Amino acid sequence: MSGLAAIRDGRVVDRRLLDEGRLARALQALDGEGEETRLVGGAVRDLALGEQPDDFDVATTASPETVMRRARAAGFGVAPTGLAHGTVTVIVAGQPIEVTTLRRDVATDGRHATVAFGRDFAADARRRDFTINALSLGRDGIVHDYVGGLADLAQRRVRFIGDASERIREDYLRILRFFRFSARYGEGALDAEGWRAAIQERDGLGVLSRERVRAELLKLLAAPRAGEVVAAACEAGLLAPLLAGQSDAARLGRVAAIEAQRGERPDALLRLAALCVGIEEDAERLRERLRLSNAEFERLAILGQALPALHGLRAPPPFGALRGLLFERRRRGALDALTLAHADSGAPADDWRFAEAYRFLEAAPEPTLPITGADILARGVAHGQRVGATLKTLQALWIRAGFPREPEVLARLLDEALKN
Repeated sequence: MSGLAAIRDGRVVDRRLLDEGRLARALQALDGEGEETRLVGGAVRDLALGEQPDDFDVATTASPETVMRRARAAGFGVAPTGLAHGTVTVIVAGQPIEVTTLRRDVATDGRHATVAFGRDFAADARRRDFTINALSLGRDGIVHDYVGGLADLAQRRVRFIGDASERIREDYLRILRFFRFSARYGEGALDAEGWRAAIQERDGLGVLSRERVRAELLKLLAAPRAGEVVAAACEAGLLAPLLAGQSDAARLGRVAAIEAQRGERPDALLRLAALCVGIEEDAERLRERLRLSNAEFERLAILGQALPALHGLRAPPPFGALRGLLFERRRRGALDALTLAHADSGAPADDWRFAEAYRFLEAAPEPTLPITGADILARGVAHGQRVGATLKTLQALWIRAGFPREPEVLARLLDEALKN
């Protein structure tokens, strides 16, 4: 009926998750004795697609207090992580499983919801965002589908449940989730109703925390169809307010094509750089707008520092210049910079010259200046700024000379640096 090989006659074909392992143990402890407990959400969707999930969300008619009592009786760890919303984290075999009591939204403000607990799985399904995320699976192996999620999965269609604008107004992050799930699971054009609602409700994106936007945006950028979906979002003006600057979706598409040609997994941060980093100041802006971590900002900043010197290239730099790039930006920065230079060059994704340059940067040892500040002090240079200035001059001379290691050549370069 669904067109999905993992489900036959409304039941999952592979019952291993229900019969063995930590999910089976959790369901056995929480189901029965007047209560019903099911696997819900993304794990059921992935099972229907023939994938094996390892992150489980469970919904139950049992109250949070009952969940905690039964879990402790079964020897599981318990963490009351979201009691106001009916969520308890149960630790089984050292791994968390989120258990949430069935609920309905009483009031929402676009970011948070006030909920009331219930016992109706169909009502719980209808309050979710997309049809493909509203499936539930009981211990008996029956897949419950109240809103047409299986048909949408089979047709690779991402569709809001009910009125799309109403779903978005409940949580404006659903605009970005619409794009992310369309890029991950959808095929063809975006759902027309969802697309119209996203544009109509776009002002609501401004109420979202920057941390939530960052997390959702990076997931979107890592999705298989990120290039074309982000291009549509940019064309509609939906991402510019979040990024506070220009964005280049075509460049993102070229980087995605280069990654695919190399057989690499999508790199969300590199794709973010492709979308909107050209100089170091762009990294500063993104750190503020998206609350990037220090490591994320440092990677983008190094890339922004390297790109201006590569601007306008139609072919990769010669190996000597690549070795200099490797020395100045380290391996990750050099690889990132070469990838974006490739995307900006107009060369095809499978260009053999850029492929050879990339392999060189992957394999070449990182050059290390074999003279230190201590060596300069030993030559009689006083402490302070002159040591740093001499090192900087020496470094430039050493790069220009081709990274020599011979002692006599190094001594001559040091003499020249000291003279300057």
